[in-house]
Amino acid sequence: MKAFLIDRYSKKDQMRLGEMPEPKVRDEDVLIEVHAAGLNVLDAKIKSGEFKMILPYRLPLVLGHDVAGVVTRVGSRVRQFKVGDEVYARVADHRIGTLAELIAVNELDVAPKPKNLTMEEAASIPLVGLTAWQALVEKANLKKGQKVFIQAGSGGVGTFAIQLAKYLGAKVATTAGTSNIALVRSLGADIVVDYKKEDFGTKLHGYDLVLNSQDAKTLDKSFGVLKPGGHLISISGPPDPNFADEIGAAWFLKAILWLLSFGARRKAKRLNGKYAFLFMRADGVQLRKITELLESGVIRPIVDRVFPFASANEALAYVEAGRAKGKVVIKVK
Repeated sequence: MKAFLIDRYSKKDQMRLGEMPEPKVRDEDVLIEVHAAGLNVLDAKIKSGEFKMILPYRLPLVLGHDVAGVVTRVGSRVRQFKVGDEVYARVADHRIGTLAELIAVNELDVAPKPKNLTMEEAASIPLVGLTAWQALVEKANLKKGQKVFIQAGSGGVGTFAIQLAKYLGAKVATTAGTSNIALVRSLGADIVVDYKKEDFGTKLHGYDLVLNSQDAKTLDKSFGVLKPGGHLISISGPPDPNFADEIGAAWFLKAILWLLSFGARRKAKRLNGKYAFLFMRADGVQLRKITELLESGVIRPIVDRVFPFASANEALAYVEAGRAKGKVVIKVK
């Protein structure tokens, strides 16, 4: 099968289009013919080697976490899907590789594709949808009437998280550039800080939750937005000791992550609040709940551009540039 892959970790080197053997289908797997694959900043970070200590992959590696397509084969123990089903998924860590014609995925990570979405729209959802769900619902237990600050509202996670937070009944603040203010307001943002003209640190105060997706300087400033007892969840780091436990990290990596997150955890403690790092995981049950919200029209996908399969390198460069409104998707079939 054709696939885009990397032979070594590098920020500058492009992926190469090559031939790979078809994936092995385990007893609990479905084999998916890839129709569309969503791209994420995570793919660029893995390509550059940023996560090689946390996620040591064997090279050559096919990138890609999001998939929408059709089931072409099922393992002997699969009970939820059959050949011909239209599905979508965020593929589990260590089994990534959606920039290919086929991928094998554990059935527990897969959900039926929302009936009202195209393959390209469906492929834009899993990683960002599950990130928002696990941050706002699972970790923060966001309640009606609470205030949440979601950074980078026009990005992939931001566009989904704003809509989910409004569905949960929260008051939502976000940041966006001047040209994207109308977009984030249409998604439900109550307060929009134009980061090109204003400082969110002077405008936002007393928030129950901050979803941080930016750099260390922004993270530091974000603690000033929280009210006492507030919760800051970061999807951009630094990883904390709880995350080290979740991945079964070796003692030396636990020590490194403890040191890296010490400052953030100390700031949260001073507020009698919480700091948590979120590295989202594949979850077919949660994805089915997200499907319900998509099919009911509560949440709509925001797709910036769809690239042809042959232009996967251009698509990843576009993601890395950080200017996409919503998601970037590759049409594979």
